[in-house]
Amino acid sequence: MICGKTKSTSWSIKFMNKELTKLSEHEIVREGVGRKFQTPSIYENLSVYQNLEVSYPKGRGVFGSLTFKRTAEVEAQVRKVAEEIMLSDLLDLEAALLSHGQKQWLEIGMLLMQDPELLMLDEPVAGMSAKERDQTAELLNKICNNRSVLVIEHDMEFVKKIAHKVTVLHQGKILAEGSMDKVQEDEKVIEVYLGH
Repeated sequence: MICGKTKSTSWSIKFMNKELTKLSEHEIVREGVGRKFQTPSIYENLSVYQNLEVSYPKGRGVFGSLTFKRTAEVEAQVRKVAEEIMLSDLLDLEAALLSHGQKQWLEIGMLLMQDPELLMLDEPVAGMSAKERDQTAELLNKICNNRSVLVIEHDMEFVKKIAHKVTVLHQGKILAEGSMDKVQEDEKVIEVYLGH
């Protein structure tokens, strides 16, 4: 509901004091909310560089894209983000040739090109190798310094590496909230998720 994919019929969702429920998905993005679903959504026939470049927000509306020019500002942002997502050595590579984990990082980079205030990620390490999961944890810890990052994840070892605050939901309601240690020791969480 936050990103507008599902419309709220009776709730209010505010971000940065702006009501989001009345906005379309692209308007919510313009308000600083970025989202990434579990399966990577990149342009596989484009290079890593082109995927990042096409995500640059300024001048990329319907009419702006007709006159879009690669500027020093765009170039600098692409290179900065590519460095953050550990793909700076692969800018000329066709995105289809990236590993699954690298495709996930590229999509995160495409969101970072838009400089969101809130980044929402759905199971960002699903299908990744152990090494890629560790690298993704490093990436998320780095990018959360100047934005909020909301991660939906079932891999608790991964969550331990990135979480500042953990919220456990059960049937759409908050079951427990706090540090990872506090949540793991919560009797309601143990009962619901471990059956003890």
